[in-house]
Amino acid sequence: MKTHRVGIIGLGTVGARFVEQFNLHERFELMACWDASSEANDRFRSTENVVETPEDVIANCDVVYIAVPPAAHATYVEQAVAAKCAIFCEKPLGVDIEESEHILQLVESSGLPSAINYVFGSAPSAVELGRRVSAGELGDIVSVEFMMHLTEWPRAWQAAATWLAGAAEGGWIREVGSHYVFLAQRLFGEVALEHCLVRRPETHLAENLVTAQLNSGKAPFTMHCESGSAGIDSLVFTVRGSQQSMRIVDWYNVEATNSEGVWAPVEIDASPSAPWAAYRAQLDGLATMLDGDDHHLPTFAEALGVQRVIEGVLAN
Repeated sequence: MKTHRVGIIGLGTVGARFVEQFNLHERFELMACWDASSEANDRFRSTENVVETPEDVIANCDVVYIAVPPAAHATYVEQAVAAKCAIFCEKPLGVDIEESEHILQLVESSGLPSAINYVFGSAPSAVELGRRVSAGELGDIVSVEFMMHLTEWPRAWQAAATWLAGAAEGGWIREVGSHYVFLAQRLFGEVALEHCLVRRPETHLAENLVTAQLNSGKAPFTMHCESGSAGIDSLVFTVRGSQQSMRIVDWYNVEATNSEGVWAPVEIDASPSAPWAAYRAQLDGLATMLDGDDHHLPTFAEALGVQRVIEGVLAN
C-alpha cells in the first residue's frame, strides 16, 4: 500500500504527539517539521528533519498537518492550497467566522483532500455510540447533554501553550467543548444555540463557566462546563433515549443503562489503549482519504458549523 509523505507545522503539545503517531503508522513517512519556537524545534532536531520555514515543510510533503494555534490556521491552509498539498488541520477551524468561511471556500474549490482533527470522527467510543443511535437501539432521542469539570485551565501538561489561557483564541470551550459540539452535530445534525451564560475571571482571560441551551436537531442539547474549582477532572457526554441511554465518559469510555436503569460499561475494541486507538483510527482515516476513498474524518464544512456555535457562545 502507498506510503503518504507528511509534514507537520507546529510542534507544541499536540503536534509533538502526532510526531510519534505518524512515525508509528505504517502508511505515513514524516518528511519534515517546523515550529515558530526555536526551543520546540530543538527538541526534535536530533530525530526529525526540522526545516527552516513552514514553506519548506509543505514543499517536502504530500499532506501537511497544521498544529498551530487557531488564529494562524488560515495562513497555512492558504499556503498548502497554493502548493496543491492535502491538509489535515487541528481544531477549531479558526476564531474568526469570516476568515473560516473564506478558507472553507478555498479548500472546497481546490478539490484537495482535507480534514479537521476532531477525535470523535474516529474514536471507538463515538463510533459505538453512533452505531447504536443509527440502529435505533436507544429509541427516540429525548435529550443530549455535556457536563465538564476541569480543576485548572490550562492543564499542567499544556502549561507551555500560554495562549490557551487567553480569551482571544484560547479557552476550553474551543479546545475541549468543540469536540462535543462536533459529536452532537455528527450524530443528530445541525446544532443551534438558543441561550447561554458565560463567565470569565477577567475580560482578557478564558472562560471559567459556560452554561448553554442548544438544539441538536432531534433533541435539546444542554452544556454545563466549568473550571477552577476543587474536584477531579470529568467529561461526560450523555444521550438519553426512550429505550436506553448511553454516555461517553472521559473521552473514550462508553457506558449504557441496563435493564434496571443502572449505568454499566460497554466493551469496545480499543486496543492497545483507548487514546492510542482513537489516534490510530484517525490516521487510518487520513490514509483512506489520501487514497481517494470514502472516509469518516471531519470536514472543513462540519468544523465551520461547530465554530459558529462555539463563537456564538463566546459572544455572550
